[in-house]
Amino acid sequence: MTAATLGEQVVRQAADYLAQAPYAGADRDNGQRLAQMCKACHTIGKGGVNMVGPNLYGFFGKPSGSAERYPYSPALQEANFVWTPRALDAWLAQPARFLPGNRMSFPGVSRASDRADVITYLLEATSPRDGG
Repeated sequence: MTAATLGEQVVRQAADYLAQAPYAGADRDNGQRLAQMCKACHTIGKGGVNMVGPNLYGFFGKPSGSAERYPYSPALQEANFVWTPRALDAWLAQPARFLPGNRMSFPGVSRASDRADVITYLLEATSPRDGG
């Protein structure tokens, strides 16, 4: 799957995704451990700074390339998708294939179960709990 073939997506609240497979049965501890690779370039907390990559707090449900004060590649500026678990799963599998021309120098996570674990962790860690 690529950004161009992702198609229409339904945007839900983090809790709704977390209640469904594969996230309901995900290994949260493994997700937190694997997310260290994300934290090499991204912050994830509310008010976190942009680093090599943008801060990820609140990114689920947002359009690609929309974090404030972050200099996105032209590929991400022009991409037209929303960050959902489905989009992030395809991105994490092979970022260069999902969106050719993006600047993320990350080879991807090959195991689907590992991607589900990371996505579960990120849904919990980056989603606003108080509506803001």
